[in-house]
Amino acid sequence: MTGKERDLHITDIGTLKALAHPLRMKLYRGLIVAGRATASQLAEQVDEAVSLVSYHLRKLAEHHLIEEAEPQSADGRERWWQPASDGISIRDRDFRDAPEKTAAHLAATRLFHEQRADMYRRYLDERATWSAEWNAAAPDSESLLRLTAVELDELREELVALARKYDEKGRSAEANGDTEGREHVALYMYGFPFRV
Repeated sequence: MTGKERDLHITDIGTLKALAHPLRMKLYRGLIVAGRATASQLAEQVDEAVSLVSYHLRKLAEHHLIEEAEPQSADGRERWWQPASDGISIRDRDFRDAPEKTAAHLAATRLFHEQRADMYRRYLDERATWSAEWNAAAPDSESLLRLTAVELDELREELVALARKYDEKGRSAEANGDTEGREHVALYMYGFPFRV
């Protein structure tokens, strides 16, 4: 892979539907975290048959969400995979021009939210196994703001930029051998209008 994209901007319904499959999203997320993996390694993570995982990895590859990676072992039978970009970007505005696109976007968004909520619930269930330092550092807050749509979009852009700054800082430190105390961290941001 050369010139890896920062974020793949998904604008077509076919790619969105390919990703919006529960197992495929888990596999994609697993590859983002691992960087590179085989179907066997991913099958173990998601507790599914290797043949099923291989099928879904090929579907993700057909939509250029993942790609083959350089083999990481001498075993030439194993096919290695990696994400085709650092992440994905899916915007509502790209799926508003047809009812089926709007419905597909809503279904995908709900799936992504459910999987994120499951990950957070798993953290809460395992919270006692994490150190006091990690539990104190893990944010859990709610802010009820009074904004315009433009201001919310500006806030989103600033928060994304701040998250990227810390991601780059952590990856750079890790590349320089500073791995002590580093863990994978999920950071979810939701901002939405509501009426009382």
